[in-house]
Amino acid sequence: CVESAHYNPLFIYSSVGMGKTHLLNAIGLEVRNSKKVMFISAERFMYHFVRSIKSNEMVKFKDLFRGANIFIIDDIQFVNGKEAMQEEFFHTFNTLLDGQRQMIITSDRFPREISGVQERLISRFGSGLTVPIDPPELETRVAILIKKALAREVTLPEDVAFFIAEQIRSNVRELEGALIRVTAFASLNKTPIDKSLAEIVLRDLISDPTTMQISTAAIMAATAEYFETSVDELRGPGKTRALAQSRQI
Repeated sequence: CVESAHYNPLFIYSSVGMGKTHLLNAIGLEVRNSKKVMFISAERFMYHFVRSIKSNEMVKFKDLFRGANIFIIDDIQFVNGKEAMQEEFFHTFNTLLDGQRQMIITSDRFPREISGVQERLISRFGSGLTVPIDPPELETRVAILIKKALAREVTLPEDVAFFIAEQIRSNVRELEGALIRVTAFASLNKTPIDKSLAEIVLRDLISDPTTMQISTAAIMAATAEYFETSVDELRGPGKTRALAQSRQI
């Protein structure tokens, strides 16, 4: 359970696309029936703050954000350079902690690496439990790909899953994007998903192009993509000038 003096505030950080927001959603959904939860991004917090100043409703603003049992704020790095907002967040932070309410904060970097933020806020960010989210290992990336392929009702060969997972190591969002590119290309061209197809579709993402296996299937896939046709049409009986040219190439 995150509600503990030892975990308050709970500060979670990682690079983009690693699932921080998904994790916050899961926490909020888990406790929302028993606790009053405030879940907001730093950008939205700033929007409410500015609007409250313009409409002279700061009392209402303070009551809204300081009345939660659990306060969850995403992407706190966006408060950098915004002095007035940082001042208000500092007082909101103190009020919640003094009332033993749980604070959960995420960022794309370690607290001390966030620039343009007041030292007193940085100090408070690191006063509880600070947890990094590391990139998933190869086996985990493969499992994620297979699960997401099943969700899209696509059968993903294991060697293709391993190939994509070996090439895309940075974050889960890019991993899913690579899967969508491969499955969409295969669907549009009515061609089976194999490693050769993945190599050609993801050629701009492959770190070492010299490892690519240039096969007949890969050449046909690249030709079909370039001429905006399909592999089936290249193989079919059509005799238009465009098809004849693409077959020759």
